[in-house]
Amino acid sequence: MAAAERGVWTGTQLRRLLAERAGLDLSPASVSALFTKQPSQVKLSTLTALCTALDCAPGDLLVLSPAAPAVSAPVEMSGGQPLPGPLRAVGRSLPPL
Repeated sequence: MAAAERGVWTGTQLRRLLAERAGLDLSPASVSALFTKQPSQVKLSTLTALCTALDCAPGDLLVLSPAAPAVSAPVEMSGGQPLPGPLRAVGRSLPPL
């Protein structure tokens, strides 16, 4: 959306802007993926170049969605009793008591 709001409608236009304004030469396939898919990761240098080329801030390019809560089993003490809520570890062990 940030690209479209700035009159950039094709990967070729974005690729040219990235090269001219930010000095980044992305492959046509990489630029196409930015337009057609939601990337699972983006290098910070690429994000910076996109912001420079499109004259925008990272928040203009990123859409945050709520993460699904992690489900984990309660951590138990040696007596088999679960630890109280605030002391439960999520995905890691607790220090010795």
